[in-house]
Amino acid sequence: MSTDATIRDSIDTAATTVGSLWPIHSFVTANPLAGFEDRPFDEAVADAADLLGGRGYPSAETFRTALQRDQIDPGILETELADLGYDEDPEVLLEHMANASDATGDAADGPTDRVDQVLAKWLSAFLDEGSAHWSMPNRKAGFYTAFRGVAEHDSEIPATAVDALAQTPTGTIEAVLAPYPEHQWETIFEEQLAALPGWTGLIKQRDDDEGAWQSTYPISLAGYLAARLALLDAVDADISPSDNSVEPDPTAELAGAFLRAWEATYRGALVETVAAESQSLADSDTGGRPDAQLVFCIDTRSEVIRRHIEATGDYETHGYAGFFGIPIEYQGYDDEVSVDACPPILDPQHRITDVPTDDDTQASHDRWSGLREAADEVIETLEANAATAYGYVETAGSGYSLALAARTLVPGRVHDLFDTVEESVPDDHEFCDPLVHYQHSYAGDLPVGLTTEEKVEYAATAFDMMGWEEFSRLVVFTGHASETANNPYDASLDCGACAGNPGGPNARVLAEICNDEAVRAALRDQGFDIPEDTVFLAGEHNTTTAEVELYDSDVPESHADDLAQLRGDLAAAREDAAAERAESMGADGSSGVSETERRAADWAETRPEWGLAGNAGFVVGPRELTSDVDLDGRAFLHSYDWSTDPDGEALESILTGPMVVTQWINTQYYFSTVDNAVYGSGSKVTHNPVGNVGVYQGNGGDLMAGLPLQSLMAADDDPYHQPLRLSTVIHAPVDRVTDVLADHGELAELLDNDWLSLTVVDPTQDHRAFQYERDLEWTPVSERAVADAMEPTASAVADD
Repeated sequence: MSTDATIRDSIDTAATTVGSLWPIHSFVTANPLAGFEDRPFDEAVADAADLLGGRGYPSAETFRTALQRDQIDPGILETELADLGYDEDPEVLLEHMANASDATGDAADGPTDRVDQVLAKWLSAFLDEGSAHWSMPNRKAGFYTAFRGVAEHDSEIPATAVDALAQTPTGTIEAVLAPYPEHQWETIFEEQLAALPGWTGLIKQRDDDEGAWQSTYPISLAGYLAARLALLDAVDADISPSDNSVEPDPTAELAGAFLRAWEATYRGALVETVAAESQSLADSDTGGRPDAQLVFCIDTRSEVIRRHIEATGDYETHGYAGFFGIPIEYQGYDDEVSVDACPPILDPQHRITDVPTDDDTQASHDRWSGLREAADEVIETLEANAATAYGYVETAGSGYSLALAARTLVPGRVHDLFDTVEESVPDDHEFCDPLVHYQHSYAGDLPVGLTTEEKVEYAATAFDMMGWEEFSRLVVFTGHASETANNPYDASLDCGACAGNPGGPNARVLAEICNDEAVRAALRDQGFDIPEDTVFLAGEHNTTTAEVELYDSDVPESHADDLAQLRGDLAAAREDAAAERAESMGADGSSGVSETERRAADWAETRPEWGLAGNAGFVVGPRELTSDVDLDGRAFLHSYDWSTDPDGEALESILTGPMVVTQWINTQYYFSTVDNAVYGSGSKVTHNPVGNVGVYQGNGGDLMAGLPLQSLMAADDDPYHQPLRLSTVIHAPVDRVTDVLADHGELAELLDNDWLSLTVVDPTQDHRAFQYERDLEWTPVSERAVADAMEPTASAVADD
């Protein structure tokens, strides 16, 4: 094998330990320790601590708070501790953990820090995605070539480093590594890639994605490493592999026991509830045709609005992945570029664009949009031009001051004003339809639209996975999006299943598909008895304000009364859901709607909403299992009926898709909470957005890779998010779940390595619960727990 090939293969292997990082404008949650999932959790967090420096378990203070709030059952904790040989009082053990943590110190700055600063400066210039007014020279030639071109003009880069930059990246790497034996190269690469994991993760994602930015301005890990190694060599930094004989964390075993007890407490209440409701479901008769059916994303925030909608009338709600099973690349009417509107574990299969269908409404929209766009361009030009910037401030300063004051002092009124203006400007969905029908053409590598056969397949898959057998007069596919001002992390509040984009477009596509007469006829042939009077429509749930907007322009007059009733009930549900949201953020619930609108419009609000903070459970089964329970917005809910899935295909799709994605979300929230400095992104107050790709803390350094403190903490020392690994509960025959795991070793490996837990409530075995252990083996939950399940402790699930 050639040296070039050896270097590239070693880099690829070394890079697996650093998680991919998506640009902040399309924030995607992912496990920051994804490269360690091939090993047990306890081992993984220890290895990651050696490489990345992050803590792997909650702090002693976090455990203490959980105990004080009765979130950890003392009996379960006592058993966990006794199994490890501890018989001391938990408070004594927590004090020991706290003292051990306080003993660690910070390393002093060295020559490597100087290299990090230089690289961060040039990486931010090269990887910029549209923010910079002056671009780094020669970017189209790629990072390494562009860096070679500017290096000699940067006084912070030693001349010896400039001279060491060979014609190719592998040439530079080979020269710098010449003193080191080849078997050490992979370890050197791993440690150097982990030195700036944020930038490395972004480069890795860009290279893997091969999107428009990467195609135009290419960058590779080899090019980055070549620049880094040349700089390190020039400042005489030691790049030899470090001694990995690091003393293990003496409190890790203890922390693991507290964590397992905390998780078991939450999981026990959730499993008891599902087991009890499973028995009740078997003994009950199904109701009549509901007034409407609404399908929401499995997102934990949907649990809140679904609960309140169901309380307003005879409504049936379902959970389904928020991209509605259709992996598309979507371009809105006003959008300059398209976005991937599907989970990052999938590649888009179709290109969908919005096509105007109403000339008059389109003209009105264009007039308003043109005025707004022209004003934005003028302001941007004046702000960026050195010759006009001061004059602009002098002229517009008073107006800006008033605008900022309004945003600060009366943000709720600003929200009302924007609402009034927006109501006069037609939205895309009012004059556009998604171009769903197959166009016999391509946009890049993707076909434009879908064939009839593909439409039928997507619709049938959706109904199969949710176990549908009956259809209301109105069926609403409801995507979701957030609303926030001045927030670099706004994409983290949008739909994760749509790659950090709003889910409304995907909902519109599925509604358009299901209203297609040819599709409906084919679905009837497959056994889906869709009545002639069923109308499918789309909507979008604003998770910040709890408002559900219906896209109802195509609903016939025959359904006007149904629609009016639904609108009124959605408004009532919004009042209650907003009150609950406001209380969760420490505000007065009686002003729920106005408070959530204030947070959406306040440019200084660091916590517009909680996002998915609190997530801890994933329930796969009929809605009836949890419909009478307040899950406190902590559980992902995916509809599934085992009785309509005899071959287990729907279950397989849920476990290999949504369960994997929810585990990603859960682990990012977990690690961002337990060590926000390493795995999170620190406080929004000191964030510095860079290049439209990420944020710094302060004025440079590494990109912050996770969630900010304000998305996780109620106060500096009071975590709102309870850092627990995901507890998945499935309502299905245990043998069927085993079969899926046997066919997908990667899922069994996640479970065997304790990255999440899995419990099955088996309706075919007297509704007993079985806990997954390892190697496809299950342990029945104790008979006492099953007996307790007949009197569900719903409050325990909500209060944990």
